[in-house]
Amino acid sequence: MATLSYSVLTEDAAAVLDRDDTFDVLIGIPSFQNARTVGHVVRAAEAGLRKHFPDRHCLIAISDGSSTDGTPQAALAATTRGDEEPLLLDPKVDPPRKVTLTYTGPSGKGSAFRAIFELAAAVGASGCAVLDADLRSVSPEWIDRLVGPVLDHGYDLVAPMYARHKLDGTITNSIAFPITTALYGQRLRQPIGGDFGFSGRLAAHWAGKQVWSTDVARFGVDIWMTTVALCEGFAVCQSVLGAKLHDAKDPGRDLGPMFRQVVGSLFALAGRYVDRWTETTEIAPVPGFGFRTATSTEEIRVNLDRLLWRFVEGYVAWREVWSEVLASEHLEGVKDAIHQASERPEGFVLPVELWARICYDYLLAYNAQVVDHDQLVSSMIPLYFGRTATFVNEAADDTPEQAEERVESFAEVFLAAKPYLVERWSEQGRPRRLGDQRVHGEERRKGDDTSEFMAIRSP
Repeated sequence: MATLSYSVLTEDAAAVLDRDDTFDVLIGIPSFQNARTVGHVVRAAEAGLRKHFPDRHCLIAISDGSSTDGTPQAALAATTRGDEEPLLLDPKVDPPRKVTLTYTGPSGKGSAFRAIFELAAAVGASGCAVLDADLRSVSPEWIDRLVGPVLDHGYDLVAPMYARHKLDGTITNSIAFPITTALYGQRLRQPIGGDFGFSGRLAAHWAGKQVWSTDVARFGVDIWMTTVALCEGFAVCQSVLGAKLHDAKDPGRDLGPMFRQVVGSLFALAGRYVDRWTETTEIAPVPGFGFRTATSTEEIRVNLDRLLWRFVEGYVAWREVWSEVLASEHLEGVKDAIHQASERPEGFVLPVELWARICYDYLLAYNAQVVDHDQLVSSMIPLYFGRTATFVNEAADDTPEQAEERVESFAEVFLAAKPYLVERWSEQGRPRRLGDQRVHGEERRKGDDTSEFMAIRSP
């Protein structure tokens, strides 16, 4: 096994991995305090590998953030041995190897992913996937749907397509999906889905990027992975996974750090890839695998009054920033919506056409660096609450299919507003290196272009 020049493997990790020359398939599971759910995810991954890739040499890696609740131990103890009959597994096919890793660097999902990417490159994996450790709906078929398009059809990135409750995934639906689709011209429904398949060459490409002291190291990794693949010549597809059941939350509750890191990374990436999106004027479909079927999802309860109150309250807290960031006509539209929310909340509307231009104003301000970046993105949260409240009202009587059509239509709205972004960018925008974006409270250490991950034990 070759050690990569940009990675430092501890002696313990190297000794574990050196028992075998290479692995064909790697499934990575980033975890932190997931002892209650990680066993189910590991068993589903094992069953999927045994059922769909019985002739491949496979490895499952749990990339853990120093959990204290027994997450690594629960992952290692989980097994499909003895479950052959209900899972229709061949008892002659042994479960794949497992290893637990403790990642270092800034705390967050991105650092866990970095260790997985470096491990995939180090062991020569051809096909890989990552699964969230808190999933309750993952099944063995997910492994085939995420890894199969890589091994059998030559794709580099397999993005998920979930069946979700119409009020779940509001950051994806109102920001990440329409902006990514309109900017880069490919209709990728879940650019921050969390569960991806990818090739070994793309894993090595990601691992070699110098972004691991930025917000990518925390919650910005999903949108970064997707955007790099879309913009740097990798073959991208998407695969139907069915329902995603996890610990969903009311979008009106505190989401500050996650919102800032996801949206900040999205805006910084737009600055880096400006040459890629300024010439894109159409939206192309992304190849898909699997068929959408009727799937039950868990209901998401939303406190509409809280959303509206935080939108109105945001004007008091962020009026000066909004005045600096938003075009005058857009600010007037926001003021009208605030008045409406105060006087007639039952008829409140922050139109998606206005929302698209608000998002573009913020993208421009982020890259022009007119306001401190943390303050800037924080000031956008109340506006996001206003748009979310509008969607809750508009989709109240929608079937799941109608709500999905509504969300899909947002991409065309953002595309129609894109000439405004291009014109404003040519006047005032300037690219900003993603590598200069710092995680709040973190300072890059001198020479910090490497990472470590440590093998705890492997059964």
